[in-house]
Amino acid sequence: MTTDDAGAPWLVVGLGNPGPGYAGNRHNVGFMVADLLAERMGGKFKRAAKAQAQVLEGRIGPAGPGSRRVILAKPLSYMNLSGGPVVALRDFYKVPTAHVVAVHDELDIDFGVLRLKLGGGDNGHNGLKSMTKAMGSDYHRLRFGIGRPPGRMQVADFVLKDFSGTERKELDYFVDRGADAVECLVTEGLERAQSTYNS
Repeated sequence: MTTDDAGAPWLVVGLGNPGPGYAGNRHNVGFMVADLLAERMGGKFKRAAKAQAQVLEGRIGPAGPGSRRVILAKPLSYMNLSGGPVVALRDFYKVPTAHVVAVHDELDIDFGVLRLKLGGGDNGHNGLKSMTKAMGSDYHRLRFGIGRPPGRMQVADFVLKDFSGTERKELDYFVDRGADAVECLVTEGLERAQSTYNS
């Protein structure tokens, strides 16, 4: 990130699938974190004119010079086509790629564990695959652990199922922590956010 980028806006993208049928799915945890951030920012998502997405513009962080301009987005293209809407929003709002944050479910991490990172592979995640194909891999990720499917359940079936009853008891807490991690990343930087939230 160059010093020129310091005052540039951030684009925080919750990944998921649109529509009420998917709302509680493990694959939609990115939408859940985005919805909570929207609530904290005191705004409502609106359909973007320039992209297939819902967006909310606002600020994150303490009032004054410490706050950051943020465009919060939920692509409406379905997970495996997320790249198109994200690039359209990045270009429209003139966001450096290093100021893009993807919030997504992660199979290889236990449920509720968070990991922040910059760049890297897609680990088979279709949303990340689409984003990386569209704009390269130099964006931030908040990986939200959902764990591995039990027994012989297929990955596709597992991610498109709702969280279990046991998981739902703790889900609000972890979504809250995910929103905290995004706020910390945007206002205080990756290193501080990793040391605080990479449990």
